[in-house]
Amino acid sequence: MAGALLLVMLSHLLPGLLCVCLGFLGTRALSARLGRLMRSRSGAAPRLAAAVVVLLPLVLMGLAFPYTRGMLLDAPAQYRELLAFMARTVLELRDRLPPDIASQLPEGAAEIQRIFANYLGSRAGSLAITGRAWLAGLVHIIVGLIVGALAASRPPVAAHKPLTAQLRLRVQLFGDTFRRIVVAQFWIALVNTGLLALFLFLVLPLWGYHLPYAMVLILLSFVLGLIPIVGNLLYNAVLTLVGLSVSPIVALACLVFLVVIHKAEYFINAKVVGQRTQLTVWELLATMFVLEAVFGPAGLVAAPLFYAYLKRELQAADLV
Repeated sequence: MAGALLLVMLSHLLPGLLCVCLGFLGTRALSARLGRLMRSRSGAAPRLAAAVVVLLPLVLMGLAFPYTRGMLLDAPAQYRELLAFMARTVLELRDRLPPDIASQLPEGAAEIQRIFANYLGSRAGSLAITGRAWLAGLVHIIVGLIVGALAASRPPVAAHKPLTAQLRLRVQLFGDTFRRIVVAQFWIALVNTGLLALFLFLVLPLWGYHLPYAMVLILLSFVLGLIPIVGNLLYNAVLTLVGLSVSPIVALACLVFLVVIHKAEYFINAKVVGQRTQLTVWELLATMFVLEAVFGPAGLVAAPLFYAYLKRELQAADLV
């Protein structure tokens, strides 16, 4: 399992792995519900559930594709533009702030602005070559969903050989860890994204303000919402900085909105994940810091899942 998870990270297959788990658990849950409704034909329930789990997302994507084609296919380019826009906003910080506040900035702030803007610009440049990787990731997501659904719909085997039994146990532990962490984090991210959409497309326009790159910010909110603790901090900084490009009032409104909605979600997310997996905040932060340094942004997403699985294996072996 350690070798398999390392291969997943080195081969950039994390989206596929997550969708395998999602397809498997979704098919099993739906199959149980259909089995109760189709008692006379319970054997057909797993196959029907697998068909629904695979086909429903594809149908929804097909229906939405004419409206989201540019967003899906050109996502790296759009995020590159967003980072470049943020870099310009940082360089123009003194002009964006009210004169009374701008005059209070220390002299060294200009150098810090240039360093931060250069960093954002370098990140924007690196996104210029990720178009093919982005499309490959979409393919991995679809294939992973199909593999997970088909694995969940296969008929049960009465007896397992020793190696198969051990692999089955490992997969069960990993799947249960996924259900405890990622599913809870998914719903948190979904709720946060829905509330943010209302704020950007309803509340701000009522005040006469419109934030640039609103759709890109919505998708970014969901992706970063899947990362416990750190994701919310990163998104708070991004949204506040983009709001500052419109006016200091909008930046303040974005910051107040995030504080009120999240309600110190830095600790709430850690508590949700910690209660489900017996992980402490410092364990999560340390693991995320190490895996991000080794694997980049994907390490942030994988860290809570991989570390929680490792801890469950050690607990099952009565080592911790």
